[in-house]
Amino acid sequence: MPRSRRSPRRAARPAALALVLVLAACGGGGGGTGPTVLEWYNFPDDSGALQQAADTCGQASGGRYEIRYNKLPRTADGQRQQLVRRLAAHDAGVDIMGLDVTWAPEFAEAGWIREWTGALKEQARADTLAAALTTATWKDRLYAVPYNSNTQLLWYRDDLVAGPPRTWGEMLGQAEALARAGKPHHVEVQGAQYEGLTVWFNTLVTSAGGTILTPDASAPSLGAPAVTAAGIIRDLARSPAADPSLANQMEDQNRLAMESGTAAFELNYPFVYPSMKANRPALFPHLRWAPYPAVTADRPASVTIGGIDLAVGAYGRHPELAHEATLCLRNRDNQLVNALKGGLPPSLRSLYTAAELTASYPFAAEVLTALDSASVRPRTPAYQNVSIAISHALSPPSAIDPESTVSSLSGQIEDALASKGLIP
Repeated sequence: MPRSRRSPRRAARPAALALVLVLAACGGGGGGTGPTVLEWYNFPDDSGALQQAADTCGQASGGRYEIRYNKLPRTADGQRQQLVRRLAAHDAGVDIMGLDVTWAPEFAEAGWIREWTGALKEQARADTLAAALTTATWKDRLYAVPYNSNTQLLWYRDDLVAGPPRTWGEMLGQAEALARAGKPHHVEVQGAQYEGLTVWFNTLVTSAGGTILTPDASAPSLGAPAVTAAGIIRDLARSPAADPSLANQMEDQNRLAMESGTAAFELNYPFVYPSMKANRPALFPHLRWAPYPAVTADRPASVTIGGIDLAVGAYGRHPELAHEATLCLRNRDNQLVNALKGGLPPSLRSLYTAAELTASYPFAAEVLTALDSASVRPRTPAYQNVSIAISHALSPPSAIDPESTVSSLSGQIEDALASKGLIP
């Protein structure tokens, strides 16, 4: 064979070898050239706590793995949509994922996440709050590990009111008195047509002694407690206490309104505390906290639990390392950083009495009390459709007619559980 025909083939071999080496070094697939790269998909965190946890755990692994933190969209709906698309396509690049506390039943039923068993399950359960574990469990099997928990408190300004209201009725009365006096008086709460409105409704229903679904999650329950809950939402929306933007407000808009000085009360998560401290130092000394308002004075509120659960993807190539890394990501030190930097309450009970937390988290006892009596959102693989039906029926809040709205909602929930009809 002529030399000129052999030379290109010989020249290609070093180039091909170099390409293989580069791909092996970058791939992180456990080929022996470096640590295995575990892909972690979670909510976008601006505090740096999640990236710090990923880096710390990678360093602690002794070079066996590193964790790449991939930021999901900001909204819960967008986060779920991206994960569902990847998992439905059997994406092997999803090793660890952060699930909203309502997603475990759906993802487990679809076979998208791995069950935690044996010693791993015991490590995951140790010191973890009972209500948080409930969110990660489906059909008595543990499918995720609570990364952080969350609950809402009542935040109020002590320069406007002498003491916090105990009930929704008292709060509306105080707000109306402030309005008559020409003072800041709005009650900030999540009234937009999204998951936050469902959470508000669920908290009010359970605080009134009811549930949205029957115990076996096969049918709507609702009844008188739901009518009471819908009435409270409507009453706020039609009162001077309502922010003019109530029907479009989410958690962050509530935070900003409180920081702007136009509100007297806010129902929100603890992230508002470090935010007020950083953004409005002059107003910060007047920000106080109290238990979530009750529906009636004789029954404490049962606040809907929030948070993120970490699950191991069913199609990832490194499940053993993924389980190990997940336990590291939610260990004591990383949860403490997440609480202090990001304002997200831990899922480990012992942290609530730790001096490191309570020094910067003076409301830790109130958060723990709320979590110990927390309610959970309806436990069903069809939760997404149920939630959409609820937020649609209650929007806008000012248009609610308690009896007819709840009656209509009952039928919509029946259809959602049976996967019938169109999603509103």
